[in-house]
Amino acid sequence: MQLIDTHCHIHSDDYKLDANEVYRRAIIGGVTKIICVGTNVSDSKLAAEWAMMHKNSWASIGVHPHEAKHGTAGLEDILKDESWAPKVVAIGEIGLDYFYEHSDRQTQMKVFEAQLQIANDANLPVIFHVREAFDDFWSIIDKFPNIRGVLHSFTDTQANADKALQRGLYIGINGIATFTKDQNQQNMYKNLPLEKVLLETDAPYLTPVPHRGKLNEPVFVREVARYLSTVRSTSVDELALLTTHNATNLFHF
Repeated sequence: MQLIDTHCHIHSDDYKLDANEVYRRAIIGGVTKIICVGTNVSDSKLAAEWAMMHKNSWASIGVHPHEAKHGTAGLEDILKDESWAPKVVAIGEIGLDYFYEHSDRQTQMKVFEAQLQIANDANLPVIFHVREAFDDFWSIIDKFPNIRGVLHSFTDTQANADKALQRGLYIGINGIATFTKDQNQQNMYKNLPLEKVLLETDAPYLTPVPHRGKLNEPVFVREVARYLSTVRSTSVDELALLTTHNATNLFHF
């Protein structure tokens, strides 16, 4: 079984485990590729540096909506650095978060649009973070008809999942699926077309069952795969093969 963790943060300064040991466990456990996702400019540089030093890692660079008030100065410089560019496979995580509003909504929308333009110009896919902000999200991404990407950690409604699929977006599923009590979410996970599903951990967050209480790490993406294979009545090997194909198709690594 070979899997791809399409979203984690093990490169970050505040990751509490030994990241190199975590990386080793992931590779031994059949996780053949890992995408380390930046949340601001300095963290994105760390993601790119980590990817350069680890053969099976790639980076996504971007400014999270929580960090939008700090701007994007320096983000494009990462793309211009020829030593990092081959390992940068996406822009993200970017988007809108109206649940916390650590940055005001107007600033979030402005920074989101600016980064979509960067992705468009660089012909890179986008890793989206959207929370309680889908009305504004759809109106913004529809200005960029060529944008492709994934809705990271998707837990919203079937209606918004359908809108994403209509636009050709992928849906990112992580440990939440293994422990949510929300029946609507469970039904949505069961019914998503598998050719549009990506697996992720969001490590160190959202640790799946049966590892609740531990810090998350990429090797635990296996539990997400096992859960989905059970509820979808398919083999875990088939699910791994399909989701790995999906990730490769989107990120081109």
